[in-house]
Amino acid sequence: MTSRKLITRRVLVYIILGTIGFVLVFPFLWMIATSFTSGRAIFRLPPRFDLMFTPQMFDNYITVLRDYDFILYTINSTVVAGSAALGQIITCSLAAFAFARMKFPGRRILFVLMLATMMIPLEVTIVPEFLLMMYLGWLDSWAPLIVPSFFIGTFGTLLLKEFFENMPLDLEDAAVVDGATSFTLYRKVYMPLSKAPLATLFIIAFVNNWNELLRPLLYIDTRRLMTLTVALTTFQSEYEARWNLLLTGSVVSIVPLLIVYVFMQRFIIEGMTHTGLKT
Repeated sequence: MTSRKLITRRVLVYIILGTIGFVLVFPFLWMIATSFTSGRAIFRLPPRFDLMFTPQMFDNYITVLRDYDFILYTINSTVVAGSAALGQIITCSLAAFAFARMKFPGRRILFVLMLATMMIPLEVTIVPEFLLMMYLGWLDSWAPLIVPSFFIGTFGTLLLKEFFENMPLDLEDAAVVDGATSFTLYRKVYMPLSKAPLATLFIIAFVNNWNELLRPLLYIDTRRLMTLTVALTTFQSEYEARWNLLLTGSVVSIVPLLIVYVFMQRFIIEGMTHTGLKT
């Protein structure tokens, strides 16, 4: 292949990839631009971002953060999503270690039954779950938003189990020779070498719990306990919606997710480069 054909081919690839990237990013860019628009100008054609580069540029953000308490709701969502994600790391890693490295009767049957729960939608279990939370007296609290995530980690268990099974047995044998127990193996050998899958699981669990809407709507009645997803619904009514504030609130709700992703991405890269293991 001549150099001219190679350059032409590379340029076409970059153009295609750039176009796809722009199409994927455009809704996010439009959401940010629309957050600098007043309510009366949001449906104008051609689009007019009338607040941009004016003294009132950040009025929508001031309104959302100050008048609608989005700082409080952001803290609430962070606590709920972070606690649920940490709980999944603990329970999923313990279950994955047991399925991957420990031999006990019925291990395969239990693993198959656990995988079968992935096919059960939330809508099927939400009624008995609500009755259980009501019996425990956990309604109008964060407990129903956090505790179930401690025990609903089928994907995380499968992810970590596959990683643990692919780790060299020499590490385990060396630790056993030194007198390590099963829990010591889990805590001092497997967990330190699992930064990449643990960070991946944390991101997935955090995003899933951050975007959760059904449970907060069902369980939370007190306004000060509301999460961001519920707070965003306050900008919509049966007949109208305050789209400029809704999109501004959406931008605010995405920022913590980006921060978590950027921060955890470092651990994924470190885990892949420093452990010397394939993930």
